Amino acid sequence: MSRLEISTPDKAQLVVEGLYKDLERRIESSPPGLCPVDISRAFLELCHAQTCGKCVPCRIGLGQLKNLITDVLDGKATLKTLDLMEDLALSIMDSADCAIGYEAAHMVYKGLIGYREDYEEHIRQGRCTCTFHQPVPCVSLCPAKVDIPGYIALVGEGRYADAVRLIRKDNPFPTTCGYICEHPCEARCRRNMVDDSINIRGLKRVAADFSGKVPPPKCAKSTGKKVAVVGGGPGGLSSAYFLQLMGHQVTVYEMLPKLGGMLRYGIPNYRLPKEQLDKDIEAILETGVEVKHGLRIGEDITVQSLREQYDAVLITIGASTDKKLGIDGEQSEGVLSAVKFLRDVGNGNPTDLTGQEVAVIGGGNVSMDAVRTAVRLGAKKVSIVYRRRVADMTALPEEIEGAVAEGIEVQTLKSPSRIVTDENGHVQGLYVTPQMISKIKDGRASVRPTGEEDQFIPCTTLIVAIGQDIEFQHFEEAGVPVQRGRIMSEKNAGFENIPGVFAGGDCATGPASVIKAIAAAKVVAANIDEYLGFHHIISADVEIPEPRLDDRTPCGRVNMTEREVCKRIHDFDGVEICMTEQEAKQEASRCLRCDHFGFGIFKGGRETLW
Repeated sequence: MSRLEISTPDKAQLVVEGLYKDLERRIESSPPGLCPVDISRAFLELCHAQTCGKCVPCRIGLGQLKNLITDVLDGKATLKTLDLMEDLALSIMDSADCAIGYEAAHMVYKGLIGYREDYEEHIRQGRCTCTFHQPVPCVSLCPAKVDIPGYIALVGEGRYADAVRLIRKDNPFPTTCGYICEHPCEARCRRNMVDDSINIRGLKRVAADFSGKVPPPKCAKSTGKKVAVVGGGPGGLSSAYFLQLMGHQVTVYEMLPKLGGMLRYGIPNYRLPKEQLDKDIEAILETGVEVKHGLRIGEDITVQSLREQYDAVLITIGASTDKKLGIDGEQSEGVLSAVKFLRDVGNGNPTDLTGQEVAVIGGGNVSMDAVRTAVRLGAKKVSIVYRRRVADMTALPEEIEGAVAEGIEVQTLKSPSRIVTDENGHVQGLYVTPQMISKIKDGRASVRPTGEEDQFIPCTTLIVAIGQDIEFQHFEEAGVPVQRGRIMSEKNAGFENIPGVFAGGDCATGPASVIKAIAAAKVVAANIDEYLGFHHIISADVEIPEPRLDDRTPCGRVNMTEREVCKRIHDFDGVEICMTEQEAKQEASRCLRCDHFGFGIFKGGRETLW
């Protein structure tokens, strides 16, 4: 018998594996605004390098596709070249032996269909249509366009109050977002190329927690104009803040006893302590915004009456009603909507779930809020029922991990079919149809029934968290365009048939994140200002520290820690623990200051970006 040797990777193999990791990090941190044609060529070259050379479509065809794309980039192609590329890509897709060939050709084909105008611009004008309007990845991906490198630098120097002032130029909820922002800004952080993205949300929280009370900026001279804002959620309050700073007198109409909308009545206290939310709201009200509580649009006030009293009216009612399952037994006692369930908790009137078995249908952040709240209300067993996989859930990964850590059972690939009740009409359980994963549609795997018998999930309380809608009936009657449960405003957030009336936030775009609601508020506030005959610019008189020139050596990311599970499930106190000052300064020092280096030296993040 011949002697066998244990196989171990040699030096060359280890280096190649390291290069693959470097490539992954570079792809992960690719900023918006890159030329898609150039990216297609780069990926095609990588795919061509992987070919085994056995089949002609892959070995020769991919090389020819690469040459044709190069001709486009070099200005040597014509519009007929694109037709040739399309035919060649389709031919490779149909005839290549393996996925290396046909998926590479499919990538090129999708690009020819999806961003053909970029190819045509290269051919006609010899340039790309993509422009570096905002080359700083974190700022570009922040919906509100907050000056992120600026406030990170300020936190690094311990100037927390200045950091809050800079954030408020674009976002009047720095404290709130420090706790719950979904931080899309971190997705393409260039620090990924070195080690890991900056903990941007964590540093925002540091600024808010350590700054103390920071008064809002002074308002511009009064314009004599009055604006009514219907809805006191994050979108309405943000618009009111910006309009008040511009010198317009704003009155917010809110139907509930306190301001904050879903921030107060939808997000549990353990995620967002309400005293922290109140800090942001108090600063907004200090600008002079007036508030009228307990008035419901369509009952106590109308769009028409407000338009007669004010120079402009803004509708920001959010999405505060729940979607229905549409199955038998949905009206049974013990079946609750997640919106109402969480609102009752926010109002200090929680449902007693002591000793109960609770099931929550849905896989979004609201579902996670509901299950984790149920645990804190004394439920004996809490389950998530979701018709797809955990990987398909729209909830943030950290929210799913938090729920699992707190003992929540996750039942996936189960589609609700009917609700069972006892003789008194109270829910006893839920029948679900087993599902299996199926074809990918629009980038997401669909599901279909397995054909197995329905399964029974016992529960004494069933909470439905499958989405939210708006109360649009009054607006429809008032002549406001409504389509599929959304207020359909023009691109400037106004209405052609009702001058002076605007809409923004979740009621116009559908349910979204807090930072997206704030971003929409910035846009609609600027449009209302223009409608009233002005063009105010909001700025922050804060001096940004100069960037350091020393080397950025690899360094681990500082993540937020959490309270012990065994303690936090018994109360609604905040779960997340803020960084220490020492940790914050180290984390801030990892920032590569893209606002200064590279393209950032030409276009930084200091200006107000509406």
